[in-house]
Amino acid sequence: MPRTTGTLATAARTATGQGGGVGRLSIYVCDEYRGDVDPSELARVLVEGAGQGAWRFEDYKTDDSDTAELVLLSIIASSGDKTAMQAGAAVGDATVAGQNLARELQALPGNVCTPAFLGDRAATLGEEHGFKVTVLDEGRLKRAGMNAILAVSRGSEQEARLIVIEYKGAKKGAPICLVGKGVTFDTGGISLKPALNMEEMKYDMSGAAAVLGAFEAIGRLKPECNVVGIIPSVENMPSGSATRPGDIVKSHLGKTIEIANTDAEGRLILCDALSYARRFKPSCVLDAATLTGAVVIGLGNHATGLLGNDQDLVDEVLESGELSGERCWQLPLWEEYKTQIKSDFADIKNIGGRAAGAITAASFLSEFTEEYSWAHLDIAGTAYIEDDAPHIGKGPAGTGARLFTQFVLGRSGG
Repeated sequence: MPRTTGTLATAARTATGQGGGVGRLSIYVCDEYRGDVDPSELARVLVEGAGQGAWRFEDYKTDDSDTAELVLLSIIASSGDKTAMQAGAAVGDATVAGQNLARELQALPGNVCTPAFLGDRAATLGEEHGFKVTVLDEGRLKRAGMNAILAVSRGSEQEARLIVIEYKGAKKGAPICLVGKGVTFDTGGISLKPALNMEEMKYDMSGAAAVLGAFEAIGRLKPECNVVGIIPSVENMPSGSATRPGDIVKSHLGKTIEIANTDAEGRLILCDALSYARRFKPSCVLDAATLTGAVVIGLGNHATGLLGNDQDLVDEVLESGELSGERCWQLPLWEEYKTQIKSDFADIKNIGGRAAGAITAASFLSEFTEEYSWAHLDIAGTAYIEDDAPHIGKGPAGTGARLFTQFVLGRSGG
C-alpha cells in the first residue's frame, strides 16, 4: 500500500515540520477507509509512513528548536482489530527503524562516516541484537587476496574494511546474503569527478547503509531464517599511491581486472565481496549499490534498476519492491553485453563504454556470481532525494533497507 504509506508520511512530515511542529499524531481508521485490507498490514504501513515522514537529521545544527520529534503515534480502530494491528505496527516500527538508521548513516559527512566507522557501527548492532560481526582490516584483506577492494582504497589515508554480519534465526537452512556497496566518499580517484555536486558522493555508501538498516529490522523482528550481510567499504581518493587507469589487479576469485577507469570503483569492491559470499553457500545473494549514473538516465529517480542471473529470484525481488514501496524495474542481462567488458590485457575490464552502462556494470558483477542465485539493485537514482517532496525531505532515502527487510520476511514466512 505505497499510497497509504505516502499519505501518512506527508501527514507526519507536516505535523513535525518547520514552523513549530508537534510530537504526537493520532490516526482514526474507519471501516469504510480500510475496506478489505488486512488490519495487520494497514497498521504496518501507517507506522512505516509516519516514521518515514517524521524523520529528521539535525545532529550538526546548533538550533533545532523549529521542528519536533514524533514521540507518539496513536492508531484508533475497531477493538476487534487490536491484536492484529499491534502485530502489524510492530513490524512497521522495526522496518522504519531500519530505514531511518540507513538514512542516518547516509546523512553523516565523509569525515565522520569512514570505513572504520561503519565497522564500529556494525559491531554495535551486533552487541545490541546478538549478531556475529567480523571486520576484516587491510592486513586480513591482503592475506585473503581481496586485491580489487584494496586497489580502490590505495589512494586514501582511510583503510578499507570488509564487514560481515551473521544472523542465525533458524537451526538449519542456507542463508540469504545481503551485500552493500560502502564507498564512504567517492572522488573518482585519478579519474576525478567534476567538482559540481561532489558533496553528494558521501551517499556512495548507501548500499552499505541499506544492509545495516535491514539488520536493525531483522534484529528487532527475529525472523526464522539465516541472513548474512557483507559490506566492502573504502574511500576513493586521488594521491601519489592511488591506482592508475590501466592498472591490472587479481581479484579474490582469481580473475584479473584491467582498471580502465578508477571512477568505476563500486564494481571492484563488490566483485571481491560477491566472491567472498561463496563461503556461506547462500540460498541467494542480493546486492545494493549506487553503481551507475546510467541507471538514472534510464529510469530517473522513481525506480531502482534490477538485474540478475535467476528469473525466479528477480521476480521475488520485484514483488518485495512493490510490497515495500521501493519499486524496481528489470533490465536485461544478456550475454551480448559482456563483449563490452572484454579486455585486451586481462580477463575483464571494469568499464564497457557509455552504451548500456548500468547493464555492463551488472555484467561485470555477474562474472563473480556464477555459483549462486543473484540479484543486483542499482539504487543510484533512488538512494537520495535531490528536492523536497511532500512525503520525504531532500536528502537520504534509506532505499534498500525496506526491500531487504520485506524480502527476508517473505522468505521466513513472516
